[in-house]
Order: sequence, then structure tokens, then C-alpha cells
Amino acid sequence: MNNELYYLGFNLVAGIGPTRLNRLVERCGSVEAAWHADVAAMLAAGLDSRAMQGLLHAQAHLDLAAEAERIRTANVRLVTREDAAYPALLGETVNAPPLLYARGTLSPTDRWAIAIVGTRKPSSYGREVTTLLARDLAQAGVTIVSGLALGVDAVAHRAALQAGGRTIAVLGSGVDQPSPQTNYALGMAIIEQGALIAEYPLGTPPAAVNFPPRNRLISGMSQGVVVIEAGERSGALITVEFALEQNRDVFAVPGSIFSSRSQGTHQLIRSGAMLVRSADDILEALHMQEATAHQAVAAAVPATPDEAALLRLIEAEPRHVDAIGRDSTLPPPLVSATLAMLELKGLVKQVGVMEYVLAR
Repeated sequence: MNNELYYLGFNLVAGIGPTRLNRLVERCGSVEAAWHADVAAMLAAGLDSRAMQGLLHAQAHLDLAAEAERIRTANVRLVTREDAAYPALLGETVNAPPLLYARGTLSPTDRWAIAIVGTRKPSSYGREVTTLLARDLAQAGVTIVSGLALGVDAVAHRAALQAGGRTIAVLGSGVDQPSPQTNYALGMAIIEQGALIAEYPLGTPPAAVNFPPRNRLISGMSQGVVVIEAGERSGALITVEFALEQNRDVFAVPGSIFSSRSQGTHQLIRSGAMLVRSADDILEALHMQEATAHQAVAAAVPATPDEAALLRLIEAEPRHVDAIGRDSTLPPPLVSATLAMLELKGLVKQVGVMEYVLAR
């Protein structure tokens, strides 16, 4: 049984977050052993009665294989912290989620990512600035990360898509429940040029309590956070708080001194955030001017003979991993690992259940 199934199981148990899971894994030696932990091990790991009861019930009644199949049928990918596709920057943060649900593709180029956040009711100036920054950053090879919300989030995602760039939307719901409904079509477009990701199980509806925690993922996946039009109590400022805790750079776009939408951004600038006039300010501050060139070098050629051999077996039409394995001389575990690496490099992509095609 793959470890992703155990991570999936823990993600479905109420009361066991990253901290408690880490303690339980440390106590038991592995995530598999942690899933089968007895009461004594749970107590030693500091689980409270609610978490213990939830885990004991899940051990007895949860069909992990059936849950995983339901997720695959929905064209959703499970990405664990042990997976090479797990966002590298997010993995460096404290209490990163052990499991992500993803619709679309995650790429190693997403290490060059910038979050753009702001008010849900931007002015015409705010929309224009968001479009300009997101477009120019995307054209420079930067992945735009935001939350699919109305306003600045949606404008940033659309500008990245229109520029032919990558964008990732982090949801405060299950990835099968993108919201708001008015941005549903935008979410489907993002899947084609990036990904929708969430730490919440399928079927989780959007809820106010979910959005502050998801903001830590927006900042955690990014090298810096850009704030465009935020009032004094804007939710975008929660993302800034997480960014500072995660040692991320914070940027703010100045606005009118007469606008309530600019009070939060101006306070950020007074507190030390970098004032942004153009995408170049961000690229220079983060040394990302050559992002596209670095990405091209990283993904230009297969790095190993095994990668080169498998690449020759993949075509423009989908091929199942079993067919690829039969035509290769590699053992099945190495085939899967090598395909995962080729997908990370952007040379192949998964288009169905364990089916791969050439990415270009």
C-alpha cells in the first residue's frame, strides 16, 4: 500500500493536523506504522480523546483504497510531502500540510512563484495594476499564486492565463468545490495552465473558517507576496502575517491617500514592505530576472539514461504506465519514479489515470 493512502487516511480524521501527525510518525517510525498505532502510541504522541477516537474509528471503518479510487475518478491527484511534485517552497515551511489535493499540474518551475492578493472590490486603478503586474511576471516565467476570490485574485489569475503563463489557485474548500460560483469557469481554465490545490478533502464546501489557514499556503508556495489595494482589515493582510512568519518578502502597491482601499497597503509600506512600481521591482528584489532561462536549463534534457529511455516510449497519444513499463527494461517502481521526475521537468504530463503523453 502506497504511503499516500495513509496520508489520505489521516487527512480524513478530525483533530489530527500536521503537528500531531508529525509527533505520531516520530513515535511510530513511519506514516504506515502511525496509521496502525495503538492507544498507547497515540497517548505517547499526545493525541487528545477526540483525535484518538477519530483515528480508531477510521482504522476500523475507512476503506483507503476505495477513497483513493474515488479521488482518481474525479481526476484529482494526491500529492504528499514525500512526493517529488510537492511544492518545494511550501515544504520548507513550519506545519506544511502533509497532503495536498490537486487538479491540474504542479511543476518544478513553480518554485519561481509570486503571490498576488488584495481587495475583493478593487478600483479601476487596482484592476489595471493587478493586470499589469501579473501579466509581466507571468511573461517573465513566474507562476502567479492567489486564492480564486473575487477582485484582485481573479484579475491576477486571468492576466497570467492571458499571458500564457502558469497560475495556481489555493482554495478554502475541496478542489471539487471551487468558489465563488462566478469564478467557476476561471477555475477550469486554471487547471489547463496550472492547478487548483487545497488541503481539504473532496466535498468540503467553502467556509469562512477555512480561508485564513489556506492563506498560509498562498504565501508558503511563493517567494514573495504582493498586496494590491487592501483596507485596514483586509483578509490579504492575514496572508502578509503568514508571509512574515515564513520569512517571505512582502511588496505593496501604493494607492490614493484618499482611498480606504489603500490604508492597509500604505501601512505595510510604512512598516517596511517594498513599494512596487512595476514587475521589475519584484524581479530585481528576488533575483528572478532570469527565471525563464533557469527553467529552460533545468528542463531542457533528460538528466539520466533511465529518463531518456522512458521518454522515447512516450508519445503524443496517451499511454498507460503498465504499457510503458512492459516496453522498458526498468522495474515497475523505477518506471513510476522516473515518470514522476519527467513530469516534474515538464517533459511529460499525466492526462488520465496513470496515462502519460509528451508535454511538448
